[in-house]
Amino acid sequence: AAPVAAPGEAVAAGSAVVTDLGAAVDPASLPAGALYRNPANGRDEVIVGNIARTALLIGDSQSEPQASWPRRALAGLGYDVFFCGKGGTGYVASNGTTGNYVDALQRGDWHLPYGFPPLVVIEGGGNDAKQGASDEQISANADRLITTIKQRYPGAKLAMVGTLGKGADHGGARRAEVDALLGTVAGDHDIPFVSVGDWLTRYGLEAQLKDSVHMNSDGHRALGALLGDRLAKLGLALS
Repeated sequence: AAPVAAPGEAVAAGSAVVTDLGAAVDPASLPAGALYRNPANGRDEVIVGNIARTALLIGDSQSEPQASWPRRALAGLGYDVFFCGKGGTGYVASNGTTGNYVDALQRGDWHLPYGFPPLVVIEGGGNDAKQGASDEQISANADRLITTIKQRYPGAKLAMVGTLGKGADHGGARRAEVDALLGTVAGDHDIPFVSVGDWLTRYGLEAQLKDSVHMNSDGHRALGALLGDRLAKLGLALS
């Protein structure tokens, strides 16, 4: 289990509490990467070097690689990227060790950044499609996640990126359906949404897949440029 501390204390990831028991800590004095028990919500959160320039990216294996297309898009807009998530997970999907997005957040499978990032981007849906999650399950958990993020980061801009796929007319039926569903959820919450459910065929990127759903390095670069352009047009570049 992850180490824990009392509110206002620091915890080093994978180690014991690094402050005297009961001693309050100024989070500004902690090094980047340290865990800090946020007294406002009781959750362990990660100290980030420059939170004012950080975009929080919540996602799956599309986002997880250091050079992934969502990370490239955000870096191209001027952000440092802090990733939360894990391959094989989604709004409903878990991978056996890491829970779905909102459960993982709430039980500490991964840790949000401490402070207030200017942008939060949520990407995913592919594993929900793969694991057979229903529309109702996906919508309900997406609502829970969005509500939690809005409560934790009330001043942040939010955006959602849908489910990368080939489109309904090219064999991507369920992924395209989940992409459209997430667009509806985003609209209900007045969150900008980038639909990517047909991007593989729309932009001729099937040859840049390394497997049925993940991109090779050229594909990550191409998709990163496309997504960055869409996010910039939505007014989400770092100001």
